[in-house]
Amino acid sequence: MANIEELRNARLAKLENIKKAGIWPYPVWTKRTHTVSDAFLGWDELASQAKEIVIAGRMKSMRGHGGLSFVDVEDGTGKIQTFFKKDGLGEKSYQFFCDNFDIGDFVEVRGTLFVTKRGEKTVDVADYKMLSKSLLPLPEKWHGLQDVEERYRKRYLDLIFNDEVKQKLVVRTKIITAIRAFLDERGFMEVETPTLQTIYGGATAKPFKTHFNAYEMDVFLRIAPELFLKRLLVGGFEKVYEIGKCFRNEGVDKQHNPDFTMLEFYWSYACYKDLMKLTEEMFTEILEKVFGKQKLTYQGTEIDFTAPWPRIEYAELLKKYAKIDYWELNRDGLAAKAKELGVDVDKAAGKAEIADEIYKKYCRPNIIQPTFLIHYPTECKPLAKQLEQDSPILANFQLIVNGFEVVNAFSEQNDPIEQNNRFKEQEEMFKKGFEEAQRTDEDFIEALEYGMPPAAGFGMGIDRLVALLTDSNVLREIILFPIMKPRTEPKSVDLNSRKE
Repeated sequence: MANIEELRNARLAKLENIKKAGIWPYPVWTKRTHTVSDAFLGWDELASQAKEIVIAGRMKSMRGHGGLSFVDVEDGTGKIQTFFKKDGLGEKSYQFFCDNFDIGDFVEVRGTLFVTKRGEKTVDVADYKMLSKSLLPLPEKWHGLQDVEERYRKRYLDLIFNDEVKQKLVVRTKIITAIRAFLDERGFMEVETPTLQTIYGGATAKPFKTHFNAYEMDVFLRIAPELFLKRLLVGGFEKVYEIGKCFRNEGVDKQHNPDFTMLEFYWSYACYKDLMKLTEEMFTEILEKVFGKQKLTYQGTEIDFTAPWPRIEYAELLKKYAKIDYWELNRDGLAAKAKELGVDVDKAAGKAEIADEIYKKYCRPNIIQPTFLIHYPTECKPLAKQLEQDSPILANFQLIVNGFEVVNAFSEQNDPIEQNNRFKEQEEMFKKGFEEAQRTDEDFIEALEYGMPPAAGFGMGIDRLVALLTDSNVLREIILFPIMKPRTEPKSVDLNSRKE
């Protein structure tokens, strides 16, 4: 069997043959008149009138016998069989096609439509044109490839061969479109906030750091857009949202990816209870628009999104599954309990962070159907507002589905003095070595001192949502190009290093 170098060299020879024939193998234009989908939709009329059409796409298979060749051509809308025959094209043209065109090439074909004796709808080719000569052969075996990482590294091949993955990514776009429509219809305005930030904030996470040469200063990739979106509430906008990339310097697992897509929106004069109702409405509309139903299956488990959803107190959940009374234990007592339970915690973590690690291991996996987890302890979320003045619990909720934290939302802290005190607590944790602690953003505090209306804020990981709704086991399955660690061995093919 020829190796990839030999196959590539053979295709380079064909490329030279095409050029010597006076044909540009990478033309700038095509005369396509119909997509494959258009051809099938208008089949009866086009076939009955013997009307010539022009389609364009990638050659996916070739089956030749004597002076006849059947070629499957695929575009972004579907695949259709095309019929090349020596009698119709002429011996010279037909032979040129057989000698120089390969599976993987992009072609344009002109012809009329007919149905074969086997009942397959086909284009009878009267003429053809090379649109893009492929120099590397498509893999013979790809679908179900055991090396999953190779699928992510070469996503372009995965999309060619794996229609299931392709359709999941199409659904992703439909979900995002439905979210935008839902928010737009309710008066929210889409905005953009900085990706490069001098102070990272809005979440508990370790950031990526880079250097801004023009200003000779270090900056961070944002971990969340929250603090800038709330500045817009100070500035007078009442309903704002952003869908964009965030970056957190953390590990990779089925629910985490270092760069991910986040939806955040902020709503002046609303509270967390308003957000719970809006969240149920949003999910109802998304599922109806995209899937046409409220029940989906994830990894064999049926998830019923029919609203309303139950509400469970955070502290009660810890009692139920971890046998912990959060209010009775101090920080060290909770750390000791975590050790008993086999939960690893950062030595510099506070009481709330320790409880969170216990919750993630013992509680969250038990929540399968959509559930609002409400009223976290005040120290859990430095940017959230207490339920009442000096209350030990927050006006907040998380939406949990099948063990996924899908939504994090709360009534926003708009008291600048209280917010500054919460930042100071986080700074103390940072000094002790807790790298994920939130840092003090003095400009944000100043903005709050000018006055921010009471408001509710909502954050949702788009990748987690799409993975859940498309029955995908890991986030990387529904991210077009997840970052991958480079292979250490040399690449088998380096197009830039060769001489033709």
